Amino acid sequence: MVYVISIEGKPLMPCKEAKARKLLRDNKAKVIKRTPFTIQLLFVCENITQPITLGIDAGSKKIGISATTETKELYASEVTLRNDIVDNLASRRQFRRTRRNRKTRYRKARFMNRKKSEGWLAHSIRQKIETHLKVVSDVHKILPISKIIVETASFDIQKIKNPEIQGEQYQQGEQLDFWNVREYVLFRDNHVCQHCKGKTKDKILNVHHIESRKIGGDAPNNLITLCETCHKKHHAGEIELKVKRGTSFKDAAFMGIMRWGFYDKLREIYPDVSMTYGYITKNTRIRNELEKSHVVDARCVSGNPQAEPLPSFFLQKSVRKRNRQLHKATISKGGKRKSNQAPKYVHGFQLFDKVLFGNQECFVFGRRSSGYFDLRLLDGSKVHASTSYKKLKVLEKTKTLLIERRRAIPPIA
Repeated sequence: MVYVISIEGKPLMPCKEAKARKLLRDNKAKVIKRTPFTIQLLFVCENITQPITLGIDAGSKKIGISATTETKELYASEVTLRNDIVDNLASRRQFRRTRRNRKTRYRKARFMNRKKSEGWLAHSIRQKIETHLKVVSDVHKILPISKIIVETASFDIQKIKNPEIQGEQYQQGEQLDFWNVREYVLFRDNHVCQHCKGKTKDKILNVHHIESRKIGGDAPNNLITLCETCHKKHHAGEIELKVKRGTSFKDAAFMGIMRWGFYDKLREIYPDVSMTYGYITKNTRIRNELEKSHVVDARCVSGNPQAEPLPSFFLQKSVRKRNRQLHKATISKGGKRKSNQAPKYVHGFQLFDKVLFGNQECFVFGRRSSGYFDLRLLDGSKVHASTSYKKLKVLEKTKTLLIERRRAIPPIA
């Protein structure tokens, strides 16, 4: 499948490889994009198109994309979203606080009287919504999409925790009548250390984060009561806690927040946008005896589940553009802070460049000043841990949305 753009820059119906090869050989077209392979015509032609529906299986970790006509699938993609933003922002806050403490011993008090603008979203949520919009925009550039259908989901988190909840109980959460989270956690654990069960006879109790506060937050299901003795031993590495965090509702909360934000943005940009729901997609997939995957779900969302599927799909991964951390976290001997800023180019290669190694296309995931690079595919599988830059050829320069072609339908994650 080769995607075609008119001489005016408008997307046309895709053509087969043989026809594209002939147009390129006769100098009637030129290549404008390598992946997905797209050509632009160099002559004026009729812009005859068919109705194409774009199905979007929105998600907090992965997105499924499928563009179909009534009989054929024209585009299929699975996109992996970034989930490192919360951790990166927490690290930045930590570095900033320690730097201010070193450089400025006294700082005037600042009051939290600054109001957030209407429609404000957390950075991690906003970035995911923007990636959803970018993926849709990229498909519109190569296909004449006439209709968009989005599958979103809303979760009743309190109903998940307590299936029998109803009425006023929604206003009476688990922390009702408690001053703060710490008091609730101590009461929940009966004021007893959850590791030694009181054997140390230490009366001082601490509330411990099971997962790091940076990524786990202060939710009660991430907190546990420990006596001070056990708490210190755990952080010293002398004992290991045999406890796991309770169910996290991060993904459910994200879907509830982004649901209308993403849908409303689409309606502002594109004319024909509608919404469907997960239970409808599931029913469609089961009735048509299709396997479970993000791409197949997107095809069901498009309303054409029996459209002839493509033999391959595009695997995409959202990555950060540049690491802005100025110095390394650890201080070297002599009390010097080493710079964390790697050069933009190392022997002409950037991080996440798509390169040709032998006969295999892969990405630069790590660089060394000696000229030996770590090569991987987008699913994380290693191609070579340390190969010389002399054996590589640049195919595509780095961008924030990496893309590669895969020959099989992806399994559900």
